Amino acid sequence: MKRTLGVFDAVVIGLGSMIGAGIFAALGPAAAAAGSGLLIGLALAAVVAYCNATSSARLAALYPQSGGTYVYGRERLGDFWGYTAGWSFIVGKTASCAAMALTVGAYVWPQYAHGVAVGAVLALTAVNYAGVQKSALLTRIIVATVLGVLAAVVVTLAGAGEADRLSIGADADAWGVLQAAGLLFFAFAGYARIATLGEEVRDPARTIVRAIPIALGITLVVYAVVAVAVLSVLGGTGLATATAPLADAVTAAGHPELAPVVRVGASVAALGSLLALILGVSRTTLAMARDRHLPAALAAVHPRFGSPHRAEVAVGIIVATLAAFVDIRGAIGFSSFAVLVYYAIANASAWTLAPRRRIIPALGLAGCLLLAFTLPVSSVSWGAAVVALGAIRYLFR
Repeated sequence: MKRTLGVFDAVVIGLGSMIGAGIFAALGPAAAAAGSGLLIGLALAAVVAYCNATSSARLAALYPQSGGTYVYGRERLGDFWGYTAGWSFIVGKTASCAAMALTVGAYVWPQYAHGVAVGAVLALTAVNYAGVQKSALLTRIIVATVLGVLAAVVVTLAGAGEADRLSIGADADAWGVLQAAGLLFFAFAGYARIATLGEEVRDPARTIVRAIPIALGITLVVYAVVAVAVLSVLGGTGLATATAPLADAVTAAGHPELAPVVRVGASVAALGSLLALILGVSRTTLAMARDRHLPAALAAVHPRFGSPHRAEVAVGIIVATLAAFVDIRGAIGFSSFAVLVYYAIANASAWTLAPRRRIIPALGLAGCLLLAFTLPVSSVSWGAAVVALGAIRYLFR
C-alpha cells in the first residue's frame, strides 16, 4: 500500500480512535463498577496502556507491516500466537465498532439508535474505501471538533462542582476498581490503529515510535481532566446512572442549553472512533488474508485508492449487522476482553526482543491478564468462548 501518512496524521488517527470511545461510552459503565474509585481505575488502565503502547511501538519499528500484533506474534512467538492475536483483534474490535456505531445512534436519535448506527457504519465504510488519506483528513476535522466541545464542557463545569464528590476510593472495592480499569482500557486501545497502519506511514521506524506515546499521552490528559470535571458535578453514583454523562453534567451545572452541543460532540467523537476502528480491523483482516487465515480474496488492494477495499466492505457489512442487534454495554465488555488478550500477546512478543528491557512487557502482560479476567462474568465467558473458537478453528486447519 502507499506510504502517505506522517507523524501528525498518525497521532490524529490514534486520537480519533481513543477520545470518542472513552469519554462518551466507557465512563458510565466504569463508574458503575468502581464508584468513587473511578479515577484509580483510570490510572491503572493508563499504566497498562502505557506498557502496551511501549511494547507495540518497539515491535512496530521492527515489523512495519499491516496487521499489528498479528505480525509481531507470528514473527516472535510462532504462527499460532500471531493467529490468536489477529483473531482476538478482529472479533474484539468488530464489537468495538458496533459499540461506537450505537453510541452515535444513542446521541443522534435515541428512538432509532440501531438504524442510525447501521447508516453510520455504511457511510464511513465508503469513506475508508476511498483511501487512508480521505480517512485521515476527516479524522482531523472530527478530533478538532471533539476537543473543542470537551474544552467547553470542562470550562462550564469548572465552577459548578463540589470537591467532596471527588472522595477518591471512599466507597470503592478492589474488584470494582479492577473491573473499571478493564472497561476503561477499551477507551485507551485506539493507539493500535497506528501500529496496524504500518504499510501506510512514511518512515515507520520513526513515525510509529513517536506517534503512539504522543497520542496516548494527550488522551490520558484529556480523560483525566474531563473525568474530574464530571465527577465533581455528578459524583460517582450520578455518573454510574447517567445515560449521557457529559450532557447530564452540563445540565446539572445549570447550563441545559449546552446539552445539545455536547450531544453533537459525542456523535462526532463516536464517528471518529468508528472511522479509525474500521481502518484497523480491515488492515488486520488484510494481513490475515494474505496468510490464508481468512479468505484470500480479502487481501486485494484497490489499484487506484490503495485501500484493502474488499476487507473494508466485508468488515462494514459485519459491523452493520451487529449494530442492528447488539447491546452497547455488552459490546464494550466483550471487546475489552478480546483486546486485552491481543495486547497480552503483544507484550509476550516484546519480551523476546531484549533481555535487559523486559520490565515493561512483563508488567504489560500481567496487567492485561489481570484486567481481562476481572471483567464482568458475561464478558469473560463470551470473550473466552470466542477466542477459544478461533484457536479451535486454527488447529483444525
